Amino acid sequence: MSKILKVGIVQQSNTADIEQNKASLRAGIERCAEQGAQLVVLQELHNSLYFCQTENTDLFDLAEPIPGPSTDFYSAIARACGVVLVTSLFERRAPGLYHNTAVVFDSDGSIAGKYRKMHIPDDPAYYEKFYFTPGDLGFEPINTSLGKLGVLVCWDQWYPEAARLMSLRGAELLIYPTAIGWESSDTDAEKARQQGAWETVQRGHAVANGLPVITVNRVGHEPDPSGQTRGIQFWGHSFVAGPQGELIFLAPDDAPCTTVVEVDMERSEQVRRWWPFLRDRRIENYGDIVKRFRD
Repeated sequence: MSKILKVGIVQQSNTADIEQNKASLRAGIERCAEQGAQLVVLQELHNSLYFCQTENTDLFDLAEPIPGPSTDFYSAIARACGVVLVTSLFERRAPGLYHNTAVVFDSDGSIAGKYRKMHIPDDPAYYEKFYFTPGDLGFEPINTSLGKLGVLVCWDQWYPEAARLMSLRGAELLIYPTAIGWESSDTDAEKARQQGAWETVQRGHAVANGLPVITVNRVGHEPDPSGQTRGIQFWGHSFVAGPQGELIFLAPDDAPCTTVVEVDMERSEQVRRWWPFLRDRRIENYGDIVKRFRD
């Protein structure tokens, strides 16, 4: 008999009103719980607009300690709904020290663990290195009442090493809260290439590690406060893939989406028997992987 995990996804279009965003998230989590969700995943930095389009020291005021007001808010929701909840917060660790941090709540509202984003981008309109210190908690799955969750964040999703290390530590799912989209000047062909690569690499992590992947992205247009660009059109496209990379669910590119997806958690064991990639790894020959480049 299969072990079915019901996963809730909340793909949201955000506004400048943080309290409105949080109220919408609460409603989305509650809808997922009403549909039987056991696990609910939110998008990256979901409380606010994606503030990293500019470098502005005033925006550090958005950060909060962990635990703090937002963890209190989401803890109460997780407990009331009886769900394991994956959130994504701007952490104020100390004066001048901030992280992009995923916090996971167990179904009793307790903090099961957190993950600090390890790979930090610095691209036009994604000036995250200005705001975030790279994580220092390693690639450690978070133990919950539903199992071990391999939680990573956005830019981490391009790195096979991150997914592999989570897998080697016993993660049963790979989960990516995400904020990614197009700059409006990109051509349609370029937009298709970017989104295709983004989906393909994550489905590849599912295949290479024999694990389901859950990716939740934000959606909608968010203007550039500086006016130097035409802002970001976040492309939604949240998805769930099975352990052979097969698409189980795909959200729209241009609209919010709240849904519950069934994932068969016993398929990973079977897939790893058919495709025993962990067995056949030549670990004695991989030492150079820790070098920046092989000259």
